[in-house]
Amino acid sequence: MIMNFSVERENKRIKVEREFDAPVLKVWNAWTDSKLLDQWWAPKPWKAQTKRMNFARGGHWLYAMVGPDGTSSWCKADFKEVEPLKRFAVTDYFCDENGNIDNSFPVAHWDVTFTQRNTTTLVNVQISFNETADLDKYIEMGFREGFTAALENLDGMV
Repeated sequence: MIMNFSVERENKRIKVEREFDAPVLKVWNAWTDSKLLDQWWAPKPWKAQTKRMNFARGGHWLYAMVGPDGTSSWCKADFKEVEPLKRFAVTDYFCDENGNIDNSFPVAHWDVTFTQRNTTTLVNVQISFNETADLDKYIEMGFREGFTAALENLDGMV
């Protein structure tokens, strides 16, 4: 299965390409249904817990990443574009449990596409940042390791 992770500092972007041995509908649902997202999104031993989600253009996903000691880090994803079974785009923020944005953390713009390839699905993720320093902070916070682990969780589900 394909797994590529690259950092393009000059373009202020992270690119992830990941193939899953499952049809696009199953992979799409795992990315867009909060009950399924909560099962794989956080790298173990962390857990994702959705407070609310409206997967539609103009909607949002408010969730916590809960550590093994019970501490929570809150995030909010605002859905900017949704093309069912093909792609979605979000602006992702760190926030408090009410969705109030924490400006001390980077804002990330995600564009996620899904492509059926015979019996597999290829997911392409492009995450862009306003500033190179924001990209660097994301990487320093362990994004590469955490996201890779989360995608491995998804592998076990689909």
